[in-house]
Amino acid sequence: MPTHAPLLTDDLLDRIRGRAAQTDRENGFFDEDLAELTAAGYLKAMVPEEFGGLGLTLEQMTHEQMRLAGAAPATALAINMHQVWVGVARVVHRTGDESMDFVFRDAVAGEIFGFGISEAGNDLVLFGSRTEARPDGDGGYSFHGTKIFTSLAPAWTRLGTFGTDSSGDDGPMSVFAFVTRDGGGFEIKDDWDTLGMRASQSRTTVLDGAHAPADRVVRRIPPGPTADPLVFGIFANFEILLASVYTGIAQRALDLAVATVKTRTSMKNGGAPYAHDPDIRWRLADAALELDGVYPQIAAVAHDVDNGVDRGKIWMPQLSAVKSRATEMALSVVTKAIRVSGGSSYFTKNELSRIYRDVLAGLFHPSDDESVHGAWANVLLGPVVP
Repeated sequence: MPTHAPLLTDDLLDRIRGRAAQTDRENGFFDEDLAELTAAGYLKAMVPEEFGGLGLTLEQMTHEQMRLAGAAPATALAINMHQVWVGVARVVHRTGDESMDFVFRDAVAGEIFGFGISEAGNDLVLFGSRTEARPDGDGGYSFHGTKIFTSLAPAWTRLGTFGTDSSGDDGPMSVFAFVTRDGGGFEIKDDWDTLGMRASQSRTTVLDGAHAPADRVVRRIPPGPTADPLVFGIFANFEILLASVYTGIAQRALDLAVATVKTRTSMKNGGAPYAHDPDIRWRLADAALELDGVYPQIAAVAHDVDNGVDRGKIWMPQLSAVKSRATEMALSVVTKAIRVSGGSSYFTKNELSRIYRDVLAGLFHPSDDESVHGAWANVLLGPVVP
């Protein structure tokens, strides 16, 4: 459970929840949510206090994101991408590397960080890129390629991205850097018309010369698995905060279902509430058991990231497992909540209907179920030798 006073007040979350249905219906962006979250200091929440931030730990931020996701899943999912980069900067800074300290300063100054990593058909994810990173001769790079699922597309002012530099004698190298919105060299497509998570507006971004100067190039490393703190930081913060969002969605669905079955009555049982029905009680208890098991796992891994604990080669598989378990659990819990809530939950005006569409997005975030099982099989049995 949280060990800090919540940053997001109940009144703020109520206002955000009150806007979620309309934003989803209009396929809009959460401009008002973003303005209020910014005013509340949410975008600098994880920035260390010495840099002017609020100093929340990753573990504390997981609780905030759970609460935000319970109010507006798409808002929480998109804000995650900004928080991931701040979390990465914390991991890198802890090693004594100041190369990403500008993230802290920019976040405090009001800049918003987007996440330009994913590419269509690229299951290497962080370990290789189809995007070209072309050196400018002064230590900077321009990027040429297409990134998908770029959340916060209408609002980001800084985009963290990466590509492959094949120009040097040292072989292909992965280049991680940050470009600015006012620097141009990109096109954001208006192509976000999805089943759920509509307010995230995670549009496709075509990079066509977007430039990062030398002081915004944070890594040039060989592609493939690595223990580099930046890559670990991306993976850890992304998976943990993502798991937190879907856990918050599951909790909201369970709360809605509990409230519904207390008021929904059965003619067959003489007008008794469905909350007295043994099958309904069992199904909701089963959902609660699933949800209950995820909370301590998220807390444990977030705590270890905060404290620089080295779990060795098992770290990446365990982080993947947190995300996989949380998203699969959330889908199961939401499905159970709909089952007990009756036909009214099938109407689009019902919050559970929107939550069901939103929770399905968890299937598509990395690491997917196949890669999670592949990673664990390698841990247990070793890699398959051709």
